[in-house]
Amino acid sequence: MRLSDLFAPTLAVATSAAAATGCVSGPNIVEFSDAPRTLVLEDYFEGKTTAYGVFEDRFGKVRRSFKVDITGTIEDGVLTLDERFKYDDGERETRVWEIDILGDGFYRGTAGDVPDYAEGQVVGNAFNWKYKVDLKVGYSVWNVGFDDWMYLLEDGVLINRAYVTRFGIRIGEVTIAFQKET
Repeated sequence: MRLSDLFAPTLAVATSAAAATGCVSGPNIVEFSDAPRTLVLEDYFEGKTTAYGVFEDRFGKVRRSFKVDITGTIEDGVLTLDERFKYDDGERETRVWEIDILGDGFYRGTAGDVPDYAEGQVVGNAFNWKYKVDLKVGYSVWNVGFDDWMYLLEDGVLINRAYVTRFGIRIGEVTIAFQKET
């Protein structure tokens, strides 16, 4: 079962609840300007990183867990992240991000299943990364939005909370904990 397979059952319920839920919004990135730590995305992800995550449907039920082995390289102002996913059911998946380092905490990136540019900004210890992903669901492809919020904590731990939407309606959340290998 793919992560995308988990979205199918939640769409009908999410659509019927659209009026009650509205759009998803996170914190304002400028709120993190006085954070006790500073995240530099390319420094954090250069080399090897391991991550563990869960996908929860819109009701908070954990539908899937996974591990990701990430290798990051930097060349000519581009951070490349080679992500190797292993899901709890044994399925494996790969995503390769190419992220332009624009300066002043701004980033723009692409991946094979990301039809447009992903855009993000780091302020203090927080990174907000927004993008759309084309997910194969059954015999169709859904264009799903991700609003990722990453927070650098003590001891090199990076927490990511991603709000997943379709047609502006929250259909799930992904929580990931990254640990930089030393």
